[in-house]
Amino acid sequence: MIKFDFSGQTAIVTGGTRGIGAAVSAAFLQAGAQVLATYAGNQSAAEQFAQSQGKLADKLQLRCFDVADYEQVNSFFESFDKQHEQLDIMVNCAGIRQDAVVAMMPPQAWRQVLQVNLDGAFNMAKLASLRMLQKRYGRIIFVTSPVGRLGFAGQANYAASKAGLLAMCKSMSKELARRKITVNCVSPGFIDTDFIADLSAEQLKAYKDMVPMRRFGQPAEVADAVLYLASAQAAYASGIELELSGGL
Repeated sequence: MIKFDFSGQTAIVTGGTRGIGAAVSAAFLQAGAQVLATYAGNQSAAEQFAQSQGKLADKLQLRCFDVADYEQVNSFFESFDKQHEQLDIMVNCAGIRQDAVVAMMPPQAWRQVLQVNLDGAFNMAKLASLRMLQKRYGRIIFVTSPVGRLGFAGQANYAASKAGLLAMCKSMSKELARRKITVNCVSPGFIDTDFIADLSAEQLKAYKDMVPMRRFGQPAEVADAVLYLASAQAAYASGIELELSGGL
């Protein structure tokens, strides 16, 4: 893993106790940051993640709330302000899938995916940026997807949410640049996590065959990219989407 030093910095990682989010949280902990990892409700997985960090868990805080609910997000940040002097890094990993072709997609499946993936990222980024503006420094990173560019059958809601994240990133990067706040996206392709565990063996093979490298990525590979964009070395990178897809 690439070595970065985030000692003295505080990071929030939504969806930070499972899959890609867990890898990002762990990488920041290993690099010396204080990490607040949020999750929607799977307390068992959150506790298992904390236990897996050993002594590094002393720098980890777990917070359970719904990123799609603005009042819950606001309450989280009010609590954050009482415990932390500043926020340096905000990583939006929280996301869900509810796949169906558009003609058969229940309206609630469309709404729920957009609410969590896009509204949730807006809620977190809005309130995070207010804190960063006060300190004239910050790093905001959205986890997007090549699906937002390519479109996959059965994933119109997911693709729309991820395309929306990139558009929001580009607008925010222009709004915040003069305050030394960068806003970027990391766009993972097929990553070997439980996010794709519900797919059939046939689907998994078909997806792997689509990847020129003929393998799925690893969560740690995504975490490396996130840490780079969160680092001082990436001070001139803003408004970009860094794709990690094995050449998809």
